[in-house]
Amino acid sequence: MSSRKEFRDLVPPEEAHEAIESLGLGGDTEEVPLREARRRVLAERVDATLDVPGFDRASMDGYAVRARDTFGAGEADPAFLELAGAVHAGEEPDVRIEEGTAAEISTGAVMPEGADAVVMVERTDERDGGEAVEIRTSLAPGDHVMLAGADVAAGERALGPGIRLTSREIGLLSALGVDEVPVRAKPRVGIVSTGDELVRPGEELHSERGQIYDVNSYTIATAVEEAGGEAVLYPHAGDDYDEMERILTEAAAECDLVLSSGSTSASAVDVIYRVIEERGELLLHGVAIKPGKPMLVGEFPDSAYVGLPGYPVSALMIFRHFVAGAIRRAAGVPEPPTATVGAEMAIEERYGEGRTRLMPVGLVGNGGRPLAYPVDKGSGATTSLVEADGIVEVDPDTAYLGAGESVTVTLFSPDVRPPTIFGVGEDDPLLSILLDDLDRPRYLAIGARQGRRRLAQGVPDFAVVTGEGGDTEATELGDWTREWGLVVPAGNPEGIEGLTDLVDRDLRFVNRPTDSGLRTALSEALDALADSRGESRTELIELIDGFELAARALESPARKVADGSADAGLGLRATAEKLDLGFVSLDEQRVRVLANADRLEKPGVEALREALENAPVELPGVGR
Repeated sequence: MSSRKEFRDLVPPEEAHEAIESLGLGGDTEEVPLREARRRVLAERVDATLDVPGFDRASMDGYAVRARDTFGAGEADPAFLELAGAVHAGEEPDVRIEEGTAAEISTGAVMPEGADAVVMVERTDERDGGEAVEIRTSLAPGDHVMLAGADVAAGERALGPGIRLTSREIGLLSALGVDEVPVRAKPRVGIVSTGDELVRPGEELHSERGQIYDVNSYTIATAVEEAGGEAVLYPHAGDDYDEMERILTEAAAECDLVLSSGSTSASAVDVIYRVIEERGELLLHGVAIKPGKPMLVGEFPDSAYVGLPGYPVSALMIFRHFVAGAIRRAAGVPEPPTATVGAEMAIEERYGEGRTRLMPVGLVGNGGRPLAYPVDKGSGATTSLVEADGIVEVDPDTAYLGAGESVTVTLFSPDVRPPTIFGVGEDDPLLSILLDDLDRPRYLAIGARQGRRRLAQGVPDFAVVTGEGGDTEATELGDWTREWGLVVPAGNPEGIEGLTDLVDRDLRFVNRPTDSGLRTALSEALDALADSRGESRTELIELIDGFELAARALESPARKVADGSADAGLGLRATAEKLDLGFVSLDEQRVRVLANADRLEKPGVEALREALENAPVELPGVGR
């Protein structure tokens, strides 16, 4: 058995940046068809090889003339010229303009020989049955004529290297007749996710075997493409050394950079650092940063290598912080505008691990500087970054950030727009319908108890709570009732009638967390049952198999029932009917929407109030 590999000395983030820069990515050039050149970066200067336009052309409909033949002409004393013919766009002129003559001409047509100006049709009238034209204005040579090379002249510098090609530049290159463009080659980046438990999206998932969907492959590949690279996905590698070596060696031979995720921490099965050491050179193993301490940087003979952490949040944040810039520079893509927002910490956040921390935060407007609140469900939660707007970089010497303390939030992109309304609290089916009618809402289902606490701290715009009282500092926007009870299999095969069955029979039960409003309702019902039986609630709880088994989401207990893992679960009638399950009603519960009293005039809050007033009651067990 191999010995456990401990992290080497954790290097500061600055050294990790230097190590990645030393890998020397990029610099190659390739020719691409003009149609495929959008957003690519020009590698070389492009000079015009022809005049644009390549001929003197009319810039409007009218008559091609010799300007001297119109001198002195006006409304009171027009000039009369004989019509010598007509010239249309795309045709070679077959007339010559002599003294006293003119030719009808279309916009974009070649100026006929002898003509040096165009009179617009609005200042003319044909005479003598179309044999002559009356001109009621005086012209100077060059009027309404675009001379050859007026747009771009042959030999002129058209575009310089480093320009990112957009529709404007593509238009200019088209005018020059360029059909292939020299651009900076996109660095090819091989993506390898490691771990025996991974399954690619679209394949069958066996949760009972501990399998999970491979989040990192597609997430990191998309981030690579956003940075200007070309992502190449390889089959995921398990924790077997030979298989990992084979895939990494193949990727290194075909790509400029190989990114792996997972298998970078210090454990007996994490062998990837051995592959790098034996097939190339390991430059560093471990960075003093959170999240992302188990980071690798190394080199294969013909490729660079960076090992990202396995948890999706850590992997994506480390990629953005250390690797994305290197790919952009290799592709010649300019750094995006740094979008930062000054904010105040909404709550106190303690930290004392002695490492630089990249803290995801969400933003909520409060009438002045926005409030920044931590959004961190742990590195294994893929929703942490989706629910955040940016990052606060916390210095390793910072022990805590106080509520109200000024911080700088680096947005994930300049396009990030914070939510128009931010809410927390109880999860509920009717609430989900209401949120669908709002513009960019953000809602964190953390339970009624935590919703009250966050609202008291002044962080969210609103909270959804259950029960009565304790909300004197908030304004109620609306309410409804919901029927709650025990979700059971279809047909209720165990014949469950109420809580006494959970207490007195050997039934498997799934509860909700202690912060949930349904859990509070269940506790109150158990108190009443205990009083009627002359027992304590604690005694009853000990008799319920699975009472402490708390499922996080509203539908989770019902889904446990549906898959046969439980005989009953705490839930709503609406959920039971949605999943075609049985339901044993225990009571109704009032759900209230409470608004932060200081933000009642915020447009998002006003929109929520209107949605509440107009919400139809269309769910089973829901009343207004």
